[in-house]
Amino acid sequence: MSEKFQAVVIGGGPAGYVCAIRLSQLGIKTACIDSRGTLGGTCLNIGCIPSKSLLNLSENFQKTKNFSNLGIEVGQVKLNLDKIMQNKNKAVDTLTKGVEFLFKKNKVSYYKGTANFKSTKKISVKNEKKKETIIEAEKIIISTGSVPVSLPGIEFDEKIVLSSTGALSLGKVPKKMVVIGGGYIGLEMGSVWLRFGTEVHVVEFLDHIIPGMDREISKEFMNVLKKQGMKFHLQTKLESIKKNNNGAKITTKDKDGKKINFDCDVVLISVGRKPNTKNLNLEKINIILDDKKRIKTNNNFETNVKNIYAIGDVISGPMLAHKAEEEGIAVAELIAGQSGHVNYDVIPGVIYTSPEVASIGKTEEQLKELNKKYKVGKFPFLANSRAKAIDEVEGFVKVLADNKTDKILGVHMIGPHAGEMIAEIGVAMEFGASAEDIARTCHAHPTFSEAVKEAALSVDKRAIHS
Repeated sequence: MSEKFQAVVIGGGPAGYVCAIRLSQLGIKTACIDSRGTLGGTCLNIGCIPSKSLLNLSENFQKTKNFSNLGIEVGQVKLNLDKIMQNKNKAVDTLTKGVEFLFKKNKVSYYKGTANFKSTKKISVKNEKKKETIIEAEKIIISTGSVPVSLPGIEFDEKIVLSSTGALSLGKVPKKMVVIGGGYIGLEMGSVWLRFGTEVHVVEFLDHIIPGMDREISKEFMNVLKKQGMKFHLQTKLESIKKNNNGAKITTKDKDGKKINFDCDVVLISVGRKPNTKNLNLEKINIILDDKKRIKTNNNFETNVKNIYAIGDVISGPMLAHKAEEEGIAVAELIAGQSGHVNYDVIPGVIYTSPEVASIGKTEEQLKELNKKYKVGKFPFLANSRAKAIDEVEGFVKVLADNKTDKILGVHMIGPHAGEMIAEIGVAMEFGASAEDIARTCHAHPTFSEAVKEAALSVDKRAIHS
């Protein structure tokens, strides 16, 4: 006997669990299948949440060591890595149980197990004891997320050769870590272990870090991280990783063909992620994938099979939890006959280092490529009262506005609480605001957000405090 639902969501990460809850809220009988055993996907279990816990704790550790410079006398500061990991795990446990509670509250049926398509409307779910349940659904939403990418011939062992998963659970502080890839994840995890006392080297194939972000921000960010002690090797290609009794020997080659070797305790491979679509038996139902193995969808998240949809990391677009959530809401509302929509031009990106980096909209490089005429307004945190008062003055806010209409095209910032401040710009851009609109909005004093107002004023060369 099969169990019947109006909609089934495969995957309980940010895209899937949000979609399942919204479907149920809209009166649709919904089930969600997840193989991990705890809801929340990569984000809650081995991604966003545990990494932010470690980033926060490592930042506090670093700040405490420097308290005496501020007139706060403390004794010897010691690191207890076991307790730090316990604290991280507690945060994860609380939030994953919270999602399970939300399922009960919203009457979403939750199946723990691995999903496999039997047909376009039938799914086999096998639990850890291999017991099979057959589920039938009128609509099926695939939201199985993504997994870390390694490099050819290199396998993760999560002890010496790490993905982000292993980097979140090291049992001791390594003396030396080599990070392959200068993107969000590598720099965040590198920052954590740097603050705990690890010597961190970043090997990046390109001539700059955080590809895709505004180049001026990228340059400033690398300078800040260098000051903190992180070492960078740009335009450098990984040749090989050979494990040994002490960790690993890394061989790289720079742009001039010179070989550079590193002996390290651990190496973090941080070169991206790929859609997690294997084992779903998609070939059985002839779902079409693109050249990057992502599921192809139309603007309404429909696959080539009429009743099957896909959202989150398994389709094109930035692999971000908040993008996935928006798609989860949108597809649920479309299935219910409403007008779900995601504005892909206004999706923020945040790097949770110290200082934080945040970005939304177009970069200068993209505007130049589009031949779009624009104005630039910038304001440094060095001239911001709040930043000066607490001695967090690194970074700046940069506003890009249309040369003719003054409409905000993009905002990029590096500085304290940038990840929170970018939300103001998201709201402004959704309403089609101009730089003038931000400039004429009263911002509380003294706050970091005044830097946003001043950068908007600077678009027309009328900043007050710089």
